[in-house]
Amino acid sequence: MNLDLSGIAVFLAVAEARSFRAAAERLGVTRSAVSQAIRRMEDRLGVALIHRTTRSVSLTEAGERLQRRVAPALAEVEIALDATRDRDVAPTGLLRLAVSSIAERFLSGELLAGFAHAHPGVQLDVTVTDVEFDIVAEGYDAGVRLGEVIEQDMIAVPVSGDQRQMVVAAPSYLERFGAPSHPTELSTHCCIGWRPSPEVAPYRWEFEENGREFDVAVNPRITTNDMWVMVRTACAGGGLTFGMEETFRPYLKRGELVPLLEKYCPPFPGFFLYFADRRNLAPKLRALIDHVRYRPKAARRRRS
Repeated sequence: MNLDLSGIAVFLAVAEARSFRAAAERLGVTRSAVSQAIRRMEDRLGVALIHRTTRSVSLTEAGERLQRRVAPALAEVEIALDATRDRDVAPTGLLRLAVSSIAERFLSGELLAGFAHAHPGVQLDVTVTDVEFDIVAEGYDAGVRLGEVIEQDMIAVPVSGDQRQMVVAAPSYLERFGAPSHPTELSTHCCIGWRPSPEVAPYRWEFEENGREFDVAVNPRITTNDMWVMVRTACAGGGLTFGMEETFRPYLKRGELVPLLEKYCPPFPGFFLYFADRRNLAPKLRALIDHVRYRPKAARRRRS
């Protein structure tokens, strides 16, 4: 099947705007041209991508999957083209970022230090926050969040692989109180929960069973907005806690924490660097995108 980049661009414009008219205005073409491009894509793929009614436009399940997969890829193509045009422009200036506290790979000292050394003309101002807000209105150049919470009108570039949340506890806690065999049993355990601020309800722990997603309000006995308080309390035998596998990995390797309910904790798309517009990116932001973009390691062809 020949690659139709123009058709993909039209599809993404409709998917982001949820409107054939708005997509046509953004692309500078007629509404009929947009409709024909979508129809050609659907005919070639043999599957409907968009639900159309006289009042609304929405994506089918296949359309949602396609958007999730091709939007980051197309953004990277356009970033690469921009970089080719401006290859002689040295990145400079202040780069303000709003980053989720659980974005382990992005916040690693090695990654940020590497960028600072590679681009001495750029000043990084990183605000670590889990409050959701409009980064453009607040004056940030970009943000880092889980893909599922990023607004659809943003451009998103992957900065991690798939992630997974999990329940963990210290061996000392499990020796005293045992381990739950199903998420519904969590209410009988001492749980250590997270919430972004005192006026917000504690985060509900999310699971999946037989393809069905569900969440559990664990009524935590200990609640905090600091992941490291959660980790240290769990390591001390204070109870079960819930968070990103990347956060817990060092403690799991040392045996300080034990994973629980793993079959109910499937992987999901990870973290993305997101920003408002792919056109005319500032060299400083383009440099950061290239530095932090997640590139899966190629599988080794030769056996050791």
